[in-house]
Amino acid sequence: MGGVIEFGTGGWRAIIADGFTRANVRLLGQGLANRMVAEQVAGRGIVIGYDRRFLSRESAWWLAEVFVGNQIPVTLIDRAAPTPMIMYTVRSIDTAYGIAVTASHNPALYNGVKVFTAGGRDADAEVTSSLQAQVNALTDDDVVAVPSHEIVGHELVTVQKSMNWYIDSILDQVDTETIRHAHLRVVLDPMFGVSQTCLQTILMTARCDVEVINSRHDTLFGGRLPSPNLDTLHELQAKVRDSGADLGIGTDGDADRLGIIDDRGNYLSANQVLVLLYRYLLVDKGWQGPVVRNLATTHLLDRVAARHGEVCYEVPVGFKHISSAMAAHDAIIGGESSGGLTVRGHIAGKDGVYAASLLVEMLAASKRHLSEHWADIVAEYGSLEMVETAWEFTPVRRQALMEQLFDRRELPSFDREVSETSYPDGLKVRFGDDAWLVVRFSGTEPVLRIFAEAPTEAEAHALVNTMVGFLGLGR
Repeated sequence: MGGVIEFGTGGWRAIIADGFTRANVRLLGQGLANRMVAEQVAGRGIVIGYDRRFLSRESAWWLAEVFVGNQIPVTLIDRAAPTPMIMYTVRSIDTAYGIAVTASHNPALYNGVKVFTAGGRDADAEVTSSLQAQVNALTDDDVVAVPSHEIVGHELVTVQKSMNWYIDSILDQVDTETIRHAHLRVVLDPMFGVSQTCLQTILMTARCDVEVINSRHDTLFGGRLPSPNLDTLHELQAKVRDSGADLGIGTDGDADRLGIIDDRGNYLSANQVLVLLYRYLLVDKGWQGPVVRNLATTHLLDRVAARHGEVCYEVPVGFKHISSAMAAHDAIIGGESSGGLTVRGHIAGKDGVYAASLLVEMLAASKRHLSEHWADIVAEYGSLEMVETAWEFTPVRRQALMEQLFDRRELPSFDREVSETSYPDGLKVRFGDDAWLVVRFSGTEPVLRIFAEAPTEAEAHALVNTMVGFLGLGR
């Protein structure tokens, strides 16, 4: 049998030289090639792109060798590119599938593959589960590939170097004329990832003054996690404060997520950015429509929606659920607390480049500081504070936790009344004052995540601590 490949909420991810190997990458390519042939869509071809991780470019070419060996046309974006750009390319040239070689925000020792279906959408659970079974039934002898020395210049391979189509699509959707006259100063931290070229081009086209940090190619990501959050954006915070910038933008390794630093050097979470942009689209741009969030994302979105006669729809974790619900309900924005969001009319996947551009437009249009915008939100809708923790476990411990949480469905005694429990994706406990707690196993890393949101940070911590103590974590 071939190596074991397991898809999670963010595609297949594995440790380099352990699960992520040339042999397993080629097996995945063969499994998807077989699927395309069976579906009679091989002639429509596939888009392959990659990020700046170790072996990403090489893996993209290994995949190309397999698809070409199966007589499937390949458009290969042969430069490190944002994952949303790869999704955009799948949609714009109408291929049957797409692939991004990336492990997104995972630690540097990981790499992986994200699979996209027609229209540039994240592959849904039906596709990934059946593909996983197909791939894991293959052996190395089943792989059909052209030799490495034949792939460059092959008639079935179109090499794409330009980012212009994707960049122009965002420029067409953002009010660059308004931004041009705002004279905004922006600090960009691509976190050694792939956002710089696209985002810097967009901002400078709109006449922003842009300073970039952490832009070199470093497969170790400067020794930190390439995830833009409060713990990883200290340098960006300092640079914004020291330079007097209006805004700091941090993007993860493949540029589908973002983290924001305001004009005072304060970190704004993805939850806050979602609320700000939803209100901006509703109130300032006059859009109408609901919002979609996953079950571990702020309920402030529910308050904003209700205030304006709209609905907030909740879905399981995994952006494919958000994009599907957005299409079903004609929602104007959808996102998740981990930093990804998209807007109606753009790609059906999260895009940190577009989200950052829209936030810059919001600042330019209002002629006010970002810190003032958030103060308005608190004054109008109140505040909710979220706490998130992650806990590693052994396989034996995982099984015990699964049985306790999801088979026996045991709960601790909380210091507030439980109004509802549900198990759509892990466990969610709701309380009567907009507070909630979620416990779920990560789909991208071997950890148990516990989220809680409450009117104050202390209350959210108390909810998390109650569950941590109940499960005996950290012992």
